[in-house]
Amino acid sequence: MADALEVRQVSLRFGGVKALTDVSFSIRKGELFSIIGPNGAGKTSMINCISGRYRPTEGQVLFEGRDITRATPNLRPKLGIGRTFQNLALFHHMSVLDNVMVGRHHLLRNNFLTGSLYWLPGVRSEELEHRRRVEEIIDFLDLQAYRKATAGTLSYGLRKRVELARAMALEPRLILLDEPMAGMNLEEKEDMARYIVDLNEEFGMTVVMIEHDMGVVMDISHRVMVLDFGRRIALGLPEEVLADPHVRKAYLGEEDEPEEVAPALVRAAS
Repeated sequence: MADALEVRQVSLRFGGVKALTDVSFSIRKGELFSIIGPNGAGKTSMINCISGRYRPTEGQVLFEGRDITRATPNLRPKLGIGRTFQNLALFHHMSVLDNVMVGRHHLLRNNFLTGSLYWLPGVRSEELEHRRRVEEIIDFLDLQAYRKATAGTLSYGLRKRVELARAMALEPRLILLDEPMAGMNLEEKEDMARYIVDLNEEFGMTVVMIEHDMGVVMDISHRVMVLDFGRRIALGLPEEVLADPHVRKAYLGEEDEPEEVAPALVRAAS
């Protein structure tokens, strides 16, 4: 069985600046995989290479065995890749329901001519099915009370949840989450962590997550990869990564750490 995602020796340069250097890894289907590292380590650059926002200078990106290195960003949702953004990318003037419906756009089978003829049985049936799926996602993320609210009027934490809902509406097999808990309070983080675990386990989505809250990363991830200055310095189970001396040095800047390094590392990365 092919991996959900395989990244082969990917490098990314912007002029003379190297954002990524010879990074390789693979992600199994159904895995919750986190990418961590200090600020500027290349985490978002890697997500952008996977989503198609950036094209690697060198190397390959394969999704379910298919080379998508040169596939356009618009094609990747159709292939089964969805994402959220570090900075919110909602339509703030639209309702929560309409924002989530936007995520269904690439799944529409009817064209703009038949779409205008709502009374046709096939068109009406398709519209109802899309709305049913959207309502299921809104229920799953506990957004029922806000479904008609204008997205721009919601709290930051709720807007992050709406963006996750829109990404889920794509029905991706692989979902890329770029700092889904950034700017949230403790209660909001706990809720978001639960939603991410549930969409991985109940919806069967393979998850790739960038997150600075090390406690959450270590609690919910199956495996963790660490980047530093655009290079992979560690990959493994959460407890293995925490114990890796290269990771401790990247976060704490010291060669030899005391026995209590794990809690210190968590605090440094939070």
